[in-house]
Amino acid sequence: MPPVRKAIIPAAGFGTRFLPIAKAVPKEMLPIVDRPVIDYVVEEAAASGITDILIVISRDKRAIEEFFHSHPSLEAALRSKGKSAELEIVSAPNHRARLHFTWQQEMLGLGDAVLLGRTFAGNDPCAVLLGDTIVTSSDPANPVTAQLCAAFNAQGGSAVALEEVPEDKVSRYGIADASPIGDRTWRVHQWVEKPSRESAPSRMAIASRYVFSPAIFDCLAATPKGLGGEIQLTDAMRLLASREPMFGVQFNGTRHDIGNPAGFIKANLEFALQRPEMADSIRRTIADLSGS
Repeated sequence: MPPVRKAIIPAAGFGTRFLPIAKAVPKEMLPIVDRPVIDYVVEEAAASGITDILIVISRDKRAIEEFFHSHPSLEAALRSKGKSAELEIVSAPNHRARLHFTWQQEMLGLGDAVLLGRTFAGNDPCAVLLGDTIVTSSDPANPVTAQLCAAFNAQGGSAVALEEVPEDKVSRYGIADASPIGDRTWRVHQWVEKPSRESAPSRMAIASRYVFSPAIFDCLAATPKGLGGEIQLTDAMRLLASREPMFGVQFNGTRHDIGNPAGFIKANLEFALQRPEMADSIRRTIADLSGS
């Protein structure tokens, strides 16, 4: 297999957990401090060696495409005023990787969104990063997607990010039926979607990052629509695991789920506390609000 240089970022969903704001603002464009969620996702992909990214959007999410386009008049105004720092911030998203966009015409699920990237990926391996989830690495020089790419190259099969979740939360996730084969690496035998606590084969949950061999597209094309008329990515992964080796990587880092309001607020606090210019003020605010 060639090196992993392509990635698909699905970002077309309705974002119903963020209604009513999601009527006008894509959830992937909600700010984490002063950057939209999807900018962090693109940054992770580029830092992992990805050179070409396909972002799957819908007709109501043109704001995502516009964010990654250059803004000549704004850039000229900042340049004329000598605001070099602001100019760098504004122009940075345009230069991280070659970005491509396609529309998901109908909301037919995550599997359908990934399948739209078949021509883009061709016969190359391809990463998939969910556009509403930020995943930070304990080692900034080794992003989570880069950890998966390394596992893909070392093991010779698709690699999926895994995180251990509490037993009472396994029913919220796709769970791996897997055996450990090395340091934080698992051989996946099968996937179980949202099992009960009693039937879960493990507590290792899919964590929003994947690197697939090209065979995933044949599996997606062969996957029938499931609940709600959607093509489930996990169903296609189950088929792929029956056809070729698949691996899980218990990554070093933290998953920030921005797909719900509580996770969004929590992520904002966590990222704000990492900013020296505002950390003290945020701590004081938290103390005042908590009465401590």
